[in-house]
Amino acid sequence: MQLFHSLLPLRNPLGFGAADYTELAVALFLLILYLVRARITPFARRIAGRTALSMLLIAGLAIALRLALLPNFPVPTPTGSDDFSHLLVADTLLHFRLANPPHPLSQFFEAIYVLQQPTYSSMYPLGHGVVLAAGRLIFGTPWAGTLLSASAFCALCYWMLRAWTTPVWALVGGILAVIQFGPLSQWMNAYWISTLPAVSGALVFGALPRLRQSLHWRHASILGLGLAIHIVTRPFESILLGASVLLYFAFFPWRTESRRILRTTCVAILVMLPAFGLTLLQNKAVTGNWITLPYMVSRYQYGIPATFAFEPNPTPHRPLTPEQDLDYRAQCAIHGDQPETLRSYFERLLYRARYYRFYFLPALYLAVLAFLLTVRSRDYLWVLAAIAIFVLASNLYPYFYPHYIGAVTCLFILAAVTGLSKLARWNLAWPLLAVCLAHFAFWYGIRLTGNPEIFPALAYESWDFVNRGDPEGRIAIDTQLAAAPGEQLVFVRYAPNHGFHEWVHNEADIDRARVVWALDLGEEENRKLIQYFPNRKVWIVQPDLAPPRLSPY
Repeated sequence: MQLFHSLLPLRNPLGFGAADYTELAVALFLLILYLVRARITPFARRIAGRTALSMLLIAGLAIALRLALLPNFPVPTPTGSDDFSHLLVADTLLHFRLANPPHPLSQFFEAIYVLQQPTYSSMYPLGHGVVLAAGRLIFGTPWAGTLLSASAFCALCYWMLRAWTTPVWALVGGILAVIQFGPLSQWMNAYWISTLPAVSGALVFGALPRLRQSLHWRHASILGLGLAIHIVTRPFESILLGASVLLYFAFFPWRTESRRILRTTCVAILVMLPAFGLTLLQNKAVTGNWITLPYMVSRYQYGIPATFAFEPNPTPHRPLTPEQDLDYRAQCAIHGDQPETLRSYFERLLYRARYYRFYFLPALYLAVLAFLLTVRSRDYLWVLAAIAIFVLASNLYPYFYPHYIGAVTCLFILAAVTGLSKLARWNLAWPLLAVCLAHFAFWYGIRLTGNPEIFPALAYESWDFVNRGDPEGRIAIDTQLAAAPGEQLVFVRYAPNHGFHEWVHNEADIDRARVVWALDLGEEENRKLIQYFPNRKVWIVQPDLAPPRLSPY
């Protein structure tokens, strides 16, 4: 609190208050920016023209900024059901399989977004699990995969923009991507948020204008790669991404031989085929049916995830644990039980407008407005049409998270950068960029200090998300279990008022895991699992106490 006391006019030598300090800081920042602008601009032009170097610098900047926060904001701790389900995909892949055999005592291991029958598997596609598995295999932590994929997206934003605008504005777009989706973004600080849809969108929307200029097999391969990544990450939205690609081809005349177009299309399809193959193989391994997706089995068995808004709520076809029932009822409540109408559709669409703040810093709203007011060319009309496809289709979900339409993130950045380039004619772009840089510097600086008195007071004033502390008490429990010798069996005993923070999460090979987490089903039932694991030390954890308590069973 000493810092806040120093902001009172009578508590500091200058007699400044908080507003005075803010005004002085803004003035100094603008003065410094003005002084260095003349030196930065020529250097930026030289760097922007070198694609590989620019991409490396942008990716390296995103990584370096996040690593600098590690002393105060260490590697994120998995928390929610989505986190553990994606990590189960990664662990399953690291066991060189697409699904795991069902456990004979599977009733103890029921968890949200995890199937127990016909196989023990996550309901999610393979895409994000591959990234997490690579991070764990190469760097020893799955979070490294999240970190690298988010930084790759920032670099690919620059690459994508090179096909749409000048090198300097492409570099500006890459830096804006770091500011918005880098070290302070949830996309870089969680296990259930995947930047792969954004990566795939950058590849696809960067390849399309290049294909228009030259029907080269390389551009077709990149287009196919982007579509393939999206297929194994978010299958439904891949239909929307494919529709955007077809719309692009329909928007513009292609003055070339049909044979060359066919050859290029075949290259893109060939690159996509492994993604279709992997999806079919995962379906067969997890569900026993080539065309039945795991999440379809999850919906049939557990009633989650929720159906589209125009469909009725699903009915579970197996008994639910209290935790699963709580999640099911919550999703049904958000879905609603009333028929979908045009009015409810547009009300939901209007309500979700607030969530698009995730993609833009406040100052960039003026740039987007400039873009919308000056749209004339067919290229940018297509950009609006592609965004509209995703926005309108995703509104059919009862839920919405920004990564659902992650594929068009680079198009949002393109709209902002194009608007800035329009405003540059009146020398208005640099002030807006200065505000964006000041915004990031302020919030990043607060986190860099790690001051426990400052951060809680300001944590909800931005859309940033960086893990901090151990709010659910998991780290303390995990540390206690790590210190115990031998193998452990932990029964999770929830309180009657238990909320949405699940603690039952297990590795792909439950029997060989050092720590096995199991539901507390009562003395008589628990005895079956204790007899199954006779050589494990048995614990009981009570996660709903404050703090959570781990004690011998």
